[in-house]
Amino acid sequence: MSSTPSIGANTTPTPCDVLVIGGGPAGSTISALLAEQGWKVQILEKDPHPRFHIGESLLPQTLPILKQLGVLADVEKIGIVKYGAEMVSHRYGRTQMFYFSKAFDESQPYAFEVKRSEFDAILLKNAVAKGTQVHEGVRAERVEFRPGTTSLVHAQDKTGNPMTWETRFVVDASGRDTFLSAQLGGKQRSQTHNSAAIFGHFEGVGRLPGKDEGNITAGWLDHGWCWLIPFKDGTTSVGVVCWPDYIKSRTVPLDQFLLDTLSQSPPIAKRMSQAKLLTPVYAAANFSYRRETMSGDGYLMVGDAFAFIDPVFSSGVHLALNSAVLGAKVVEAHLRHSPDYAQRLREFERMVRRAINTFSWFIHRFTQPAFQSLFVSTNRPPKIERAVLSLLAGDVYEQRRARFPLFLFKVCYYTVFMLNWKENWAVSRRRKLGTSTTVTEVQDYAVKQPS
Repeated sequence: MSSTPSIGANTTPTPCDVLVIGGGPAGSTISALLAEQGWKVQILEKDPHPRFHIGESLLPQTLPILKQLGVLADVEKIGIVKYGAEMVSHRYGRTQMFYFSKAFDESQPYAFEVKRSEFDAILLKNAVAKGTQVHEGVRAERVEFRPGTTSLVHAQDKTGNPMTWETRFVVDASGRDTFLSAQLGGKQRSQTHNSAAIFGHFEGVGRLPGKDEGNITAGWLDHGWCWLIPFKDGTTSVGVVCWPDYIKSRTVPLDQFLLDTLSQSPPIAKRMSQAKLLTPVYAAANFSYRRETMSGDGYLMVGDAFAFIDPVFSSGVHLALNSAVLGAKVVEAHLRHSPDYAQRLREFERMVRRAINTFSWFIHRFTQPAFQSLFVSTNRPPKIERAVLSLLAGDVYEQRRARFPLFLFKVCYYTVFMLNWKENWAVSRRRKLGTSTTVTEVQDYAVKQPS
């Protein structure tokens, strides 16, 4: 990948129109869109590509953005086709397959499973091709905001040399590092949902037959849920997302704890019977958060830099790319001193919050017995099923046809909840109590905090 090297210290700030902190999907996408409009865009990325990352299952409604960026053909080469999602409930002894082709928008019947090291590299390479200058191995230290004029971004290269950029606009795309939140404050752990994850890549994991081979599997466990994401090369991403108190109970190494947790679901354990670990076992702790605001004078937050939610519906990349596309219009309006800037900013914030809130309602209730029973039911009204499939496909921004059927799904959920209220209340109470539990027994692979 072509990138601009960082050699020595620059005592004179390097000027640019937009300085993007972070070269993940959100940062690469907003940079590519702005660079192709002629703006001088620079990315500071502390870690060189390729690098490991979770969030490997794409959604069908993400593909139009990949096509807009001009990278869809490249993603097709590295990805395995994903036609749907399998839900496995050992509690009810049933498995249900959801096919995206049955969603309200039938034009996007599939997506892809991808290794993020390859996917992220494609997006960053595309940003470079569009004219973005990328500085890998450069860590942003702080932003010196100067209201009414440019901002100074102070950074350090991998040898410790100080560097400075003078920019008209700052985009925080730093992911779970949440760079500007660390400087400005305002980031809050979720008050309604908290969990931790353990995961790795395996070979020898059993696959679904035929066209379902590339479909993601999500299974309910006694203390959370798990995922199996197949890749094109025959390997599989496997992970569990559990309550913090359960993670804190660990007395064995992470790899054994992962396998022990997966054994809580017999159908999942069967597919893992011949599996062999290929990577270190990683962890992400206490990962649900959101910042109060996502913008300010001369800056904008996109993707995980603003909020991160439990990845049960594979929403991470989808939210990141959509916020980058919407955010590019905001930055463009700011740079052009357009009278539409305030309106575009309001639309950006409204759409981003709507998508996060829509996913969050379902995520927060995913482990409830009432939710499980509805998801694996064989007797779902057609319009409600199509609405749920639209959600799983990533249709969470406009929702014109899905809005009322999703409301009916919520009515059904609360009805089933009350019919078995003791069991459901016990699970709900445990989830809420978990929001105050901090996991310190594992080190977050993304943020590199001390354990």
